[in-house]
Amino acid sequence: MLFIHYGCKVNQYETNGMIQEFQVAGYKIVAFEEEADIYIINTCTVTNMSDRKSRQMLRRAKEKNKHALVVAIGCYVQVAKEEIEKIPEIDLVLGNYEKIHIVQYIEQYIEKLEISANNQSHSIIEDVMYSKAYGDFGSVTYTEKTRAVIKVQDGCDRFCSYCIIPYARGRVRSRKPESVLAEIEKIARDGIREVVITGIHVASYGKDFQNGYGLIDLLEAINQIQGIERIRLGSIEPLLITEPFIKRLQKLEKICHHFHLSLQSGCTETLKRMNRRYTIEEFEEIVQRLRSAYEDVILTTDIIVGFPGETEEEFQKTYLFLKKIKFYKMHVFKYSPRKGTQAEVMENQIPGNIKEKRSKALLALSNENEQVYLKQYIGKTVSVLFEEKEETYYKGHTANYLVVKAKQNKDICNTIQDVTIKEIHHMALVSE
Repeated sequence: MLFIHYGCKVNQYETNGMIQEFQVAGYKIVAFEEEADIYIINTCTVTNMSDRKSRQMLRRAKEKNKHALVVAIGCYVQVAKEEIEKIPEIDLVLGNYEKIHIVQYIEQYIEKLEISANNQSHSIIEDVMYSKAYGDFGSVTYTEKTRAVIKVQDGCDRFCSYCIIPYARGRVRSRKPESVLAEIEKIARDGIREVVITGIHVASYGKDFQNGYGLIDLLEAINQIQGIERIRLGSIEPLLITEPFIKRLQKLEKICHHFHLSLQSGCTETLKRMNRRYTIEEFEEIVQRLRSAYEDVILTTDIIVGFPGETEEEFQKTYLFLKKIKFYKMHVFKYSPRKGTQAEVMENQIPGNIKEKRSKALLALSNENEQVYLKQYIGKTVSVLFEEKEETYYKGHTANYLVVKAKQNKDICNTIQDVTIKEIHHMALVSE
């Protein structure tokens, strides 16, 4: 059996959950270069490119073994069932909610195939818009080197006009805190030092609970777990960062001072068309709250260029706003129309060459900001959680997510070490 996944950390987490379900059931998981009897492709649909990659891999799997069972599952499947079912190489089509029962579905399919010898494809896709319960794998232990990714919620109720994800993931469903804490306690016993809290819309954690328990309550509980030394937040909704939230967050000594705030545009008019629910003035206040709370805070963001109706004047507002805010790093995306979203049918779609030009301008600004930030650390001593060895260097991250390389005579992986920065090399801080 072979698993392939595309997309975000949530998809990676769920892939690992499915792998562990099959391992418990006695299946053998093989590496990508090996031939398998069953191929499971966990698809992504955040962009047109994600759709294309998912389709290509689904076809490629059958080429590797024409007798194999090919299973399509995940977000692309959820929103493009009819399109997926036209791909002849696919045997079984499953939606997002079916992931937690995947072993059962595959074994039932194989059993029916053996009885009927009928090799027709089959689809099982629950409408996630009506799913009210969080689909919990239990303890998954998905680790990225020395940090563990913890999924705490699913779904999104925001419905930004460009985004297909609410239709692929459904409404907000939060994982029970006792399940989250049990998983992290196990991870701590296994020697993992850092956890990354992630979800489809993490800021909405607890919205579906009846007792008022929210994300900050969960973070406070995680902060008490012995063995965990760092708590990192995944991408978060800017409006989460209120004064009361910050006051409580500041008391948690394990919180990493790196925040990825999904801005998307530096122009209020564009934000309104995106249905982002804040102005650039409000966003700037949020940034100031974080910078007042944490002297060493690092802020990163996502920006979409070429959103429908984005005039040159609007883009210049975005550029100047970003120059003023000075993010450490910006992930820049060229707007990609998603079928079924409001933005797909908006007037004044932007030509590709203009998107490319605007993207290059923002990427250049991002690189410039990154260099300025990194130069400030030369001569400073920083604490680094080292994760792996690359040639003669050990590589890791500071709590505020700067990459650091250091030479050591002993193995320092999964340890936190204080090192003094000597120089910058290929956007990494290098110690003496």
